[in-house]
Amino acid sequence: MNLELSDKVVIVTGAARGIGRAIALEFAREGANVVITDVIDGSPVVEEIKKMGRKSVFIKADVSKMEQVEDLMNKTAEIFGKIDVLVNNAGINRDALIHKMTEENWNSVINVNLKGTFNCSKVAAKFMMEQKYGRIISISSVVGQMGNIAQANYAASKAGIIGLTKALALELARYGDITVNAVAPGWINTEMTRKVPEKIMRTFIERIPFHRLGEPEEIAYLVVFLVSDLARYITGQVIGINGGFYT
Repeated sequence: MNLELSDKVVIVTGAARGIGRAIALEFAREGANVVITDVIDGSPVVEEIKKMGRKSVFIKADVSKMEQVEDLMNKTAEIFGKIDVLVNNAGINRDALIHKMTEENWNSVINVNLKGTFNCSKVAAKFMMEQKYGRIISISSVVGQMGNIAQANYAASKAGIIGLTKALALELARYGDITVNAVAPGWINTEMTRKVPEKIMRTFIERIPFHRLGEPEEIAYLVVFLVSDLARYITGQVIGINGGFYT
């Protein structure tokens, strides 16, 4: 199955580790050139991609800041001449029961997860509309579909991504071959998940039919497929990948 991603230019936000890193590496394996962006200073993922024979750069950006997002997109276009794919992966959590959740914790999660997805999609869409081609994939969450205790801010941000995805899919289709989809992972073996107390995590794993966490690479395979021409008739969809935890 040829995904035909050679020389596509892909931006992956929050790509320094976890799911974002796995997505970036999988795109490189399929022949794409990848822009790694995160709030940290640099990432070894760039060198990993270069060793595969693909082009990669790191551009530091806080997706919650529009001016930094505009700089990210403009630099990408200057270096590579186009933006084919945007993967909105950057996300944080600040968990607390609602009566203990601070306004700061609410705002920070909404600003990164939801506003950040809006910022990046808004600017990338301009490039995609001009070239009449583009793919936007946003990483939502099973929590955005079903809710979760002590995650009102995170659930709201991820549910918002679903609504944003559906609206953008309708808007952008009129400008050409532009698709917009969301992926909703369940419990995945990442640094964020490993911070969950072991007793609580065991309870979640017992509810997963496969009785294991998903791996970041399993999310990456789906994202890369959705970007390919094999999935060009798929838009406005939210695809869960959670091992049957939520159906």
